[in-house]
Amino acid sequence: MILITGGAGYIGSHCALYLKKAGYDLVVLDNLSEGHQEALQTDNFCHVDLADISSLKEVFKKYPIKAVIHFAASCYVGESVSKPQKYYRNNVVNTLNLLDTMIESNVKNIVFSSTCATYGNPEYTPIDENHPQNPINTYGTTKLMIEKILEDYDRAYGLKYKTLRYFNAAGADNSRDIGESHNPETHLIPLILEIASGKREKIKIFGNDYDTPDGTCIRDYIHVNDLSSAHKLALEKLLAGSDSNFYNLGTGKGISVQEIINISEKVTGKTIKKEFAQRRPGDPPILFADNKKARLELNWTPEYNKIDDIISTAWNWEQNRKY
Repeated sequence: MILITGGAGYIGSHCALYLKKAGYDLVVLDNLSEGHQEALQTDNFCHVDLADISSLKEVFKKYPIKAVIHFAASCYVGESVSKPQKYYRNNVVNTLNLLDTMIESNVKNIVFSSTCATYGNPEYTPIDENHPQNPINTYGTTKLMIEKILEDYDRAYGLKYKTLRYFNAAGADNSRDIGESHNPETHLIPLILEIASGKREKIKIFGNDYDTPDGTCIRDYIHVNDLSSAHKLALEKLLAGSDSNFYNLGTGKGISVQEIINISEKVTGKTIKKEFAQRRPGDPPILFADNKKARLELNWTPEYNKIDDIISTAWNWEQNRKY
């Protein structure tokens, strides 16, 4: 049985659905502070906060857990800077609670949800796994701290891990039963699609004077189901006895904010009203992944290579959303 923490959240629920379709027995743990009960993909649900160590231990006693996929975390970059205490406590302290319970329960395999935010401002692109890690916000710092803790726990206790550093997760499952739903919403594609559906008036573009072809920032958007497939492959490697390692998950292609707007207009048939604003501090002009390591070592191949297809799945969800 596989334990998924944060399995009622955006990426966690998609991964749970993907593994469920692949025949895995799952138990989901979530405190529902950010996740949605409607997104749950298993009857084995534990409404537990990782801060509640006694309840956490009971989960490991009740279920025959062989591995953990750890999504549960606070993930808003801006909030992490204004509320660092929340992020250090939730992302670091609570993860330590999980890791300690795993060791105590003799569960020695974990797939960890990390982020390209651990790299900070890029010294070069595409960003490979050898790029220096110098995060510029508390969110990235907390994820990097867990990466370091995992290295130490592997050396000391034999806890094996696969760390997956996401670039920009996007899209939704083709079933249209689950999708991206945050409160507040901060991600570009769902914000744009809320304009297309009449829920929002306009999109604010932070900076149109970057050294890029159209002056707007360039990012790497990876479909959430492609992230899920990478988690499955990483999990299978661990269960087969593979050593610990870390991987970038992105398409290897950069798309600008203006291009996202243009393609969204084409997909939805709607005009997206926009306004330009000052650059945000710490926003690099260009961020995209070198994903060769994941392709080679995990045998991972992203299926959604066209941003049009990614946006189309997100638009299908937005038009039929259930939560």
